[in-house]
Amino acid sequence: MGGDGTGDATAVDPKVAAAVAAAEAAAPKNGENVRIDSWIWAVRLVKTRSLGATACRGGHVRVNGERVKPAHSVRIGDEVRLRHEGRERIVVVKRLIRKRVGAPVAAQCYVDNSPPPPPREAVAPIGIRDRGAGRPTKRDRRELERLRGLEIMRGPGGRPEAR
Repeated sequence: MGGDGTGDATAVDPKVAAAVAAAEAAAPKNGENVRIDSWIWAVRLVKTRSLGATACRGGHVRVNGERVKPAHSVRIGDEVRLRHEGRERIVVVKRLIRKRVGAPVAAQCYVDNSPPPPPREAVAPIGIRDRGAGRPTKRDRRELERLRGLEIMRGPGGRPEAR
């Protein structure tokens, strides 16, 4: 029994042992590389591999501070930054896998250094009016349009301009 604690916990907990075995089965063979788009899909940072490739092409994925293409090879110890769904994820690669695995297994393949997501209350609901407040005034309607990003270009006198 080692004093460092590695191996002892995996032998005791069958779920962790099964997770490690699944990760080993999904690992690439010796000498094979793992593409970054495939890896971020396999560890469940994105829902589909094509979304991962699109994020790479759009410049939303950085490996060790550099923008990468979808075919970039990822290595153990690399820092991967992914901007997805309005949130930045910062992870360090612990294990390389090629196939998509369950969430508990995927969580063991990286160290998550991401900032916590903003609380749901911090995101203001758009366009919710008090019940019984009646019909919105023109000023209320314009404010709602501005919040939703549907602002209409207005000319002199407040009238919409002809397009």
